[in-house]
Amino acid sequence: MHDIRFIRDHPNLFDQGLARRGLAAMSKEIIDIDRQRRSWIYRSEEIKAASNQLSKQAGKAKSQGDEELFATIRQQVTEKKELEQKFSAQASECNSQLKNLLLTIPNLPQDDVPIGKDEQDNVEQKRWGQPKEFSFQPREHFAIPGVANLMDFATAGKLSGSRFVMLSGSIARLHRALAQFMIDRHVYDHNLLEVWTPILVNPLAMEGTGQLPKFAGDSYRTENGKWLIPTAEVTLTNIVNGLIINEDALPLRYCAHTQCFRSEAGSAGKDTTGMLRQHQFEKVEMVSITTPEASKNEQYRMLKCAETILEMLELPYRTMLLCSGDMGFGAQKTYDIEVWLPGQGVYREISSVSNCGNFQAQRMDARLRRNKSKDLEFVHTLNGSGLAVGRTLIAVLENGQCENGSVRLPPVLAKYLGNHSEILPNGQFN
Repeated sequence: MHDIRFIRDHPNLFDQGLARRGLAAMSKEIIDIDRQRRSWIYRSEEIKAASNQLSKQAGKAKSQGDEELFATIRQQVTEKKELEQKFSAQASECNSQLKNLLLTIPNLPQDDVPIGKDEQDNVEQKRWGQPKEFSFQPREHFAIPGVANLMDFATAGKLSGSRFVMLSGSIARLHRALAQFMIDRHVYDHNLLEVWTPILVNPLAMEGTGQLPKFAGDSYRTENGKWLIPTAEVTLTNIVNGLIINEDALPLRYCAHTQCFRSEAGSAGKDTTGMLRQHQFEKVEMVSITTPEASKNEQYRMLKCAETILEMLELPYRTMLLCSGDMGFGAQKTYDIEVWLPGQGVYREISSVSNCGNFQAQRMDARLRRNKSKDLEFVHTLNGSGLAVGRTLIAVLENGQCENGSVRLPPVLAKYLGNHSEILPNGQFN
């Protein structure tokens, strides 16, 4: 959420930031509501002060036995309190209007984010690995003979509808092994703290990270008002919701492997075959909480954590700096990592690493106390996929496929798979 004081003091900068997002200026509308809010607050406080003064006069009249004056003043006090309540209600209404508006406005891009409208304007930063030259036409993951019978969309559809899948046998085990491999690397190599989190959260948690109120349609809500998380960014970031953290305790670095749920609203017709875009999927998420001055370098650190996983799995990828029009709602700056999928012959997103600045912290009231100061300031929050497990499974299968329908597996996974290194055309491990 945005700081009203910043908008009030720097309306042009705020509008320039929105323009970089492709949005119209909003500072005047916001400041007008804020001006009304403060006017009602001032009038309410002014009436309250007058009411308090009258109450003292009433007390004096009572003590002097002047019942007529006491009754007159008491009537005036009653009228003042009614007026105070009216003004206070007006201030509360303006405050709600202001908050609801601010909650729907996206974060402002950092100055070094390229201006653009969509993914076509993203800027490539690096490439790693060379896409394999196949002597045959590479298949998509679901059409590889060693995979096809173990990736069951029909049964999942019978149970749950479209965009669900059932994995079995070697594919289910490989999927599980990938998640364990990612968590181990983040814990042992990258020094992240593993956290097992709920996947059902209350609305305030979703609001804290920016999923609510604007993107309610993208997630699933239960009948009792809980929400299924779209990513562990929600739970990990909200660990610091409402907290004041000492500077010495930062950075906080977390990771979690969770089920994730997305309605995929607006994606009708996109990626309808295979398991690229599912309603239910698994992801290993990274979240960091830092001081403002440390968040830039922390984003690079998190990006490297995600890239390292792909390099260890020997999967070619490219890293893209997202333009202002393609960034997520809460991000100031985002890097996407896109893995090479030979079945489609394209790079597809497998991780997004975002610096949110103090945007989420303001929504959560998560603050920092400096060692030599009593003043408080908002922390910075960052999040990134490390990685999306299902998409990593797809990349491993498509990049490792052989003409006979078998799949060669990355050597680093051997210890997670009973030293197996291949899935045979019949779906069995070798």
